[in-house]
Amino acid sequence: MAYRRPTRQVTVGDDRVGRIRIGGDAPVSVQTMTAGYTYDIDKCVAEIHKLAAAGADIVRVAVPEKKDTDALKEILPQVRVPIVADVHFHFQRALESIEAGVHKIRLNPGNISDKVQVRDVIQACKQRKLPIRIGVNEGSIVERKDKQKRLKELGGVFSNNRHGHFLAIMIAKLEEYLDIFHEQDFHDIVISAKSTDPTLAIDAYTEISKRFDYPLHLGVTHAGPKETGTIRSVVPLGHLLASGVGDTIRISYANDPVYEVQDGLELLYCLGLRPRKGVELIACPTCGRIQVDLFTLVQDVRKKLAEEIKLPIKVAVMGCIVNGPGEAEGADVAIFAGDRRGIIYVQGQRVANVPEEEILEALLAECRKFEGMVEQGQAKLGEKKVDILPPDPIGELGSGFDKIAAGNVDKLATLTVSGK
Repeated sequence: MAYRRPTRQVTVGDDRVGRIRIGGDAPVSVQTMTAGYTYDIDKCVAEIHKLAAAGADIVRVAVPEKKDTDALKEILPQVRVPIVADVHFHFQRALESIEAGVHKIRLNPGNISDKVQVRDVIQACKQRKLPIRIGVNEGSIVERKDKQKRLKELGGVFSNNRHGHFLAIMIAKLEEYLDIFHEQDFHDIVISAKSTDPTLAIDAYTEISKRFDYPLHLGVTHAGPKETGTIRSVVPLGHLLASGVGDTIRISYANDPVYEVQDGLELLYCLGLRPRKGVELIACPTCGRIQVDLFTLVQDVRKKLAEEIKLPIKVAVMGCIVNGPGEAEGADVAIFAGDRRGIIYVQGQRVANVPEEEILEALLAECRKFEGMVEQGQAKLGEKKVDILPPDPIGELGSGFDKIAAGNVDKLATLTVSGK
C-alpha cells in the first residue's frame, strides 16, 4: 500500500471551511452528495452538517434550477465543509454557483459540450481558483440527441468487446473535452469515469490513469441499494486503491448518504490509506458454537462505542472459546463468551468474568477505562502484554461438572483430556 500513482494536486475549500487537497501526496478523501433539494435551505444545511459529522471531507449538492443556486448564497455561510456544485445541462448554473461561493464545480461532458459555454465556466473558475471535476459517466457518453450517431455508437458498443468500445468512447470524449481546458491553460482538474459495471469501472480508471496525471475521483454510478451496492462499489474501488489508483472516492447508494461516508471511510481504514478514527470492532460470524446472544450484543456494543469512544481502540467481541483467545490477545479490549458468561481481557490481561446480562456494561466500562489510560499516557494502542492460553472447553466458563453431571459430556473423555 506504500505505492500511490503520482498525480497533480488540486485544493478544494478555503480558510473558513478548511482546505481539502486531492491528489499528490494528500490522503484519499471521502465525498458524498446530499439527497434532499438544495433550494430547501434549512434541510440542506442540516443534511450537510450530518454528513460532515459522519466524516465527509467534501459534500456535493445538485443545482438543476436557479432557485438552487440562489439558495447556495444562504447555505454556504452556514456550513463548515467544502461544497461542490453538481451541474448538468445548463452552464449558467455553474456560473451562478461560482458567484455564490462554491468550492468546486462538477461538469458532465455528455450534457454540457458547447465549447463557448465550457470556456465561460473555465474562466470563471480560473478567476476564483476553483477546481473542476470532469465526470465522464457511462450513462451520458453515448450520443442521445443525434439518433443516427447514437445508433452507430450503440452498434459499436454491443458488438464484439463491450468494454473495448466503451473505453474507446470514454477516452475519446474525455480527450476532446480536455482539449478545451488545455486551450485555456486550465489544469485544476479532477477526472471521474463511472459505470454501473464494476469491471468496466476498473478498466476505465486503469486506462485513464495511464494517460493523464490528473487526480481521479473513483466511484460506481447507480450502484443500487446498500445491501447490494456495498459489494458493487467496494470491489472495484478496493482493487483500484490497492493498485495505487484513486485520489478521492464516493460510494453511491440508493439510501441515506451517511452510509456512503461510513463505508468509504471504512474502506480507506482497511487499506491503511487513512488513520482510523473511532473504534475498530471485530466480531464472530454465524456459528453453532455461540452460547450467548452475540448478534444483539455486537449491535449494542457498536452503537455505544460509536457514541462514547473516540480513540481507535481495537475491540473484539467473540462468541466462543475457539477463536476468542486469539482475538483477545490481539485486541486492546476483548471479550469471549462461553456458557452464558464472558471473560474480558484488556491487552491480553484478564480483568473480568461476568454473566451474560452484565457483559455489555462491563465491556463498555473497560473500554472507557482503557481510553482514559491511553489519554493519560499509561497505555498504548495495539500493545500486547501477555499470551493467552485457551481455557478448558468444558471447565473455565462454568460448564464443566454441570455438563458431566447432566450426562452431556463423557466423564472418561473429560478426565483423559485433563490428564487426570
